[in-house]
Amino acid sequence: MGAMRHFYERILGFPLERELSPGWIEYRVGGNILTLAQPSRVAGDPPTPRGSASLQLAFKVEAPDVDRCAAELVSHGVALLEPPTDQPFGHRTLFFRDPDGNLLEIFADI
Repeated sequence: MGAMRHFYERILGFPLERELSPGWIEYRVGGNILTLAQPSRVAGDPPTPRGSASLQLAFKVEAPDVDRCAAELVSHGVALLEPPTDQPFGHRTLFFRDPDGNLLEIFADI
């Protein structure tokens, strides 16, 4: 949770909404709340293979901000999975992972 908290607060700059416990932290993302929680209930499913996308979060920004976000992430040492790319379906996208391996996307309409 420490690495996740640092990533979402310091690197992505999400404002802390509230912390109910060290294992439950909420961030304000526009009109939404993003909650980071330590798993307390787990199913008997096999673990997700490393490198798979068991969760993907996408954050929409203005078109010029995709490249700005990429530069800022790289300046913080975040490895980009795919640099800013114009997609044939009309989005400019950027992909990277958080410390838990969740797939994150920043995109804009172009």
